[in-house]
Amino acid sequence: MNKLITLLLTAFILASCAKETGNVTIKGNVEGLRKGTIYLQKVEDSTLVSIDSVIIQGKPNFEFITEIESPEVLTLYLDKNDGNNLNDRLDIFAEPGVISVQTTRDFFAPEAKVEGSASHTKWMEYKKIRSKFGSENLDLIKEILQASKDGNIPLADSLQARSDQNAKRSYLYTINFVLNNTDSYVAPYITLVDAYNVNIKYLDSISNTLSNEVAASKYGRLLKQYIKDIKEEVASSQTDRID
Repeated sequence: MNKLITLLLTAFILASCAKETGNVTIKGNVEGLRKGTIYLQKVEDSTLVSIDSVIIQGKPNFEFITEIESPEVLTLYLDKNDGNNLNDRLDIFAEPGVISVQTTRDFFAPEAKVEGSASHTKWMEYKKIRSKFGSENLDLIKEILQASKDGNIPLADSLQARSDQNAKRSYLYTINFVLNNTDSYVAPYITLVDAYNVNIKYLDSISNTLSNEVAASKYGRLLKQYIKDIKEEVASSQTDRID
């Protein structure tokens, strides 16, 4: 029995120590939160999984310590036990060091202020402009639907042309942003998320101009593998047509 207790204590100590080691510390405060659970999540094998959690009971402070191989997107998910999942998921482009998060219970993601990660700051710079294109397109879609409902086909066609142009401008903005920031870890990530279906020559250009550190990062390697897979699919389809 004593041996069993010793083994259990050892396992507990090792587990506790594991939580205290890592190259990233994410800590912060959720104003107005008195009860709930905050989960630290990451994508593993295309699935979002929880890797740690903090139960909030009274004090709205939290801290996570984890290990990442290179800067990557981690997610803070707030479960307020209120059955409402809106605004409860905050994505952070984490990098080694201490990251501070100040936010509120009711607007967990929209009001979040994240400091301590240059990669996150760069990502927010990109998303701020990209969101303007998205908002403009939503307004155009509403106008297109109303014009179609009113039977004003010429106006609907004109608005559709503006929408198509807006989408093109958004795409060009993404490509230009990536090519102008090839020394940032967000470049391959943005490419994989928002520019994955551009012409292969653009993908090659982006991958080949990444700095050595960024190219060797998690998302740099994923981008390189993605390009390789596309080229293999193209080669395979051409072979099939010849046969």
